[in-house]
Amino acid sequence: MRASDLVKETTLTLTSNKARSALTILGIVVGIASVILLVAIGQGAQNSITSSVASSGSNLLFLSSVRGGGDRGFGGGPPGMGGGGGANVTNIKALTNADADAITKLPGVAAVSPELTRQYKVTAGAYNTTVQVNGTTPGYKAARSVDTSLGSFITDQDVRGATKVAVLGPTTRDNLFGTGSDPTGLQVRINGIPFKVVGVTKAKGGTGFQNSDDLVFIPVTSAQQVLTGSDAVSSIDISVETASVSSSVQTAVTNLMLQRHRITDATLADFQIQSQQDLLNTVSTITGTFTGLLAAIAGISLVVGGIGIMNMMLTTVTERTREIGLRKALGARRNDISVQFLAESVLLTVAGGIIGIAMGWGAAELIAATGILAASVSWSAAALAVGVCTGIGIVFGFYPARRAASLNPIEALRYQ
Repeated sequence: MRASDLVKETTLTLTSNKARSALTILGIVVGIASVILLVAIGQGAQNSITSSVASSGSNLLFLSSVRGGGDRGFGGGPPGMGGGGGANVTNIKALTNADADAITKLPGVAAVSPELTRQYKVTAGAYNTTVQVNGTTPGYKAARSVDTSLGSFITDQDVRGATKVAVLGPTTRDNLFGTGSDPTGLQVRINGIPFKVVGVTKAKGGTGFQNSDDLVFIPVTSAQQVLTGSDAVSSIDISVETASVSSSVQTAVTNLMLQRHRITDATLADFQIQSQQDLLNTVSTITGTFTGLLAAIAGISLVVGGIGIMNMMLTTVTERTREIGLRKALGARRNDISVQFLAESVLLTVAGGIIGIAMGWGAAELIAATGILAASVSWSAAALAVGVCTGIGIVFGFYPARRAASLNPIEALRYQ
């Protein structure tokens, strides 16, 4: 049978009963649309979190105290990540400003920023909000790629003098003083203690672990002296000069901290250090597993749709038994009959796949445009969907096609 005849016969057969064909491919449409949409949401979430983590700074290392059996509350690490595990350390020494100063002198280190983070109630007149107050240094600006839209950031003089000044994130500013206002020179109270607002940071959005716009920055020495009464810091951010020296800097920091904390056995270290790449790898693994799970759940509907196609094709074989017998009597070979029914099955699934891709892609674009969720559709996912559709058509159409091809022409012509 020529290819043109095959296409003509297949199209004529399927369009002769439009309602049944449409209902048959509905399962494929729903399945493919679901897979495309859910994979797009998963991929969009991965891209969003990855870009947010990357935007939090360049070539970062995060140093924090471990949380072990003797945890004294100094655990830190990347915001929202927690102190971590490791050995059960019972004699934990807190990180201090002196540790940060020592790390600054290591080769390959571009910027160092000790951080002391706590949640406090911040008030301004009749308005108040509970936010994370971040005691830090001017190095934070370079390490975390932070800039101000109004006023200035914390200075070395502020840190040396433990000045009671504050830099607000834009969300915190909006909550306390009104959207788009200029609060520089005004006063806020942090845990009841007055601080003068000297700047507002530029909007950056969430970093995957926290929203950097919903923070208050104050000098780390001010946080230690008037808020916590301790010289400890929660964590130390280290920005390295280039990604190529990140590993060597990480090793140098580890050796330095072991020496400063007088630890001879590295397995008993009372601190841990993570790289930004470690966080990105963790995020990619988690979101990749999540996306795969979503795709697997949606893929169940594809199996249901394939069973529906098999059911239709078996019914079609029964209805066209006399036609098959006549074709064989006129010289049609088993292979011709088999290809005919396989073509019909594949055409059904491919048609359903194309419609499903269009629906899933459109839904993903609509969701992304409305800002409800991040969604990103790739051409590779669409191409995979087409391949899956074709495979389903072949797999679920094989048995009906083989059954049709194996009919005895004499018995088929007698069939009523």
